[in-house]
Amino acid sequence: MHFDKTGYSTEQLVDLYTHMLRPRMIEEKMLVLLRQGKISKWFSGIGQEAIAVGAALAMDSDEYIMPLHRNLGVFTARNVPFDKLFLQWQGKKDGFSKGRERSFHFGTNDYHICGMISHLGPQMAIADGVALAHKLKKEDKIALAFSGDGGTSEGDFHEALNVAAVWSLPVIFLIENNGYGLSTPVNEQYACKHLADKAIGYGMAGITIDGNNILEVHKAVSEARRYCIQEQKPMLIECMTFRMRGHEEASGVKYVPKELFEEWGKKDPVQRFEGYLLEHEVLNHFLIKEIREKIKAEIEVGVQKGFVAPPIEPDTEEEMADIYAPFDNKAIAPATGAKSEKKFIQAISEGLKQSMERHPNLVLMGQDIAEYGGAFKVTEGFVEEFGKERVRNTPICESAIVGAALGLSLKGYKAMMEMQFADFVTVGFNQVVNNLAKIYYRWGQNADVVVRMPTGAGVGAGPFHSQSNEAWFTHTPGLKVLYPSTPEDAKGLLIAAINDPNPVMFFEHKALYRSISGMVPNDYYTIEIGKARTVQQGEEISIITYGSGVHWATQYAAQHPDISFDILDLRTLLPLDYDAIRASVERTGKVLVLHEDTLFGGIGGEISAWITEHCFQYLDAPIVRCASLDTPVPFAIELEQNFLAKKRLDECVQKLLNY
Repeated sequence: MHFDKTGYSTEQLVDLYTHMLRPRMIEEKMLVLLRQGKISKWFSGIGQEAIAVGAALAMDSDEYIMPLHRNLGVFTARNVPFDKLFLQWQGKKDGFSKGRERSFHFGTNDYHICGMISHLGPQMAIADGVALAHKLKKEDKIALAFSGDGGTSEGDFHEALNVAAVWSLPVIFLIENNGYGLSTPVNEQYACKHLADKAIGYGMAGITIDGNNILEVHKAVSEARRYCIQEQKPMLIECMTFRMRGHEEASGVKYVPKELFEEWGKKDPVQRFEGYLLEHEVLNHFLIKEIREKIKAEIEVGVQKGFVAPPIEPDTEEEMADIYAPFDNKAIAPATGAKSEKKFIQAISEGLKQSMERHPNLVLMGQDIAEYGGAFKVTEGFVEEFGKERVRNTPICESAIVGAALGLSLKGYKAMMEMQFADFVTVGFNQVVNNLAKIYYRWGQNADVVVRMPTGAGVGAGPFHSQSNEAWFTHTPGLKVLYPSTPEDAKGLLIAAINDPNPVMFFEHKALYRSISGMVPNDYYTIEIGKARTVQQGEEISIITYGSGVHWATQYAAQHPDISFDILDLRTLLPLDYDAIRASVERTGKVLVLHEDTLFGGIGGEISAWITEHCFQYLDAPIVRCASLDTPVPFAIELEQNFLAKKRLDECVQKLLNY
């Protein structure tokens, strides 16, 4: 191992050594506590400290880093107080996540660190979003995301690198190649010689360095940072290293040949650098002892604070309150009473356009949404008015774009991502349900993101362009799920969704785009999220529905004037308007829950259960659910019409009437 201290002062060399020694000593203490049963789990980075420390110290302190669970050196190099870290690891209220997250699954905006999730790969797309924010602001800043060698096999790795290259983003992707993904060796992870070789396939620079050499890491990342800023391009750095402990302590190391430990033990980053500094008289044994004693005292104080901190006393009200970031949801009335007739799709387009005018920090992203105007032409003409920086065509990589949207949010931007079809959300599902939805609850970072979801059947598009998948997201705390049925609601709710700092899944029924028209206020306005709309009041049967079901219900009611229907349009599926549901049940005593989604597992089951539990005394008949068949959506029009819930609406109504 060759150290080149050219350009480093004595103070800088001692500082690098001290920063690398701190995570080593903390880890040694944690392993003792683990063996004593005083902590529950530990993911060791012993042997890899040079990478986290060198990279973190090469960055500006206000530049975001996306670390993983073996990057304690990032936190210590950013001077995160050890007592606060230990409180976090112990699951205490005064940790970074109020006891809601484990080990390094947390972030802190004070130290510009974005916490990981266990799926590893999604971190890199968030770095894309942060780098995009720097690029839009024309700041000389970058973002840096860590990956392990195993994580490079995930689709998120490929998507994030491709987006960064295509958009020319100033971001560093740093791979810690420690030889194993848990127990799987690298020869079973990839077939190329070096992971850095993958860079050329994306059109970016890539280098492989000695990850155990603190000076080489620090220099390489410093130079890469300058390159990313000057060239406005990404870079991939592969750091060769070795994990001296198991994936986590319970995993053990039996799968690793003993000779590897002997080989890499001689390359220990802390010991080798210490020896080099002693040899060159930068350090002496007295100074080493002094540094160690200072770190040890810091550790002991932190450990004691953690152990004396009281156990968490659960506060259910606080837990529920921390699902969403605070938001003044009060409806904004239009400035004038002027209205004009608009189709459903025109109302959505107008709401989006007025939001772009109102929020200069709003960025739109999606496949073909720029010059082409989107698959359904919602954003037609937007690129000419707002420019390609804010109306961005994306590669076909839904996961990376959802992640980039979250990264934009970290830097104070609003983001709207258009799923070309709601069906395609499956390849971005992890980012939506595990990153967007949970991040505020986990560590107080909001996700100011709207995902537009063109959805629904009825247009003969078959099983992959017609699904109703809203129920997937109503089961995910932290998301808001909106599903308007009229042009007026579509515009008002979309503007409200963009104003809301929380992640919103905004469902737009494709069959309604050009088939439904209505009077819509011309001015900017919002509709309160979480409030249902009573379409009409009645006395015999309540139809609780949303989306296309609203139109099926009103058409059926018009064809059967002898039946008094109470029709409730939910509009918001998460959170639900339980007061409106209760009021409708009280008016009729007979309830039909109607939705286009398939029956089993649809939101109708949840609504039915809630009514049974809370409104049983008002019921005069069992609740009836009317939904589509429990099959994929078929292509042939005749089959599709048979599939849809509308086919069984009359049967369900008659069942209730005759009870």
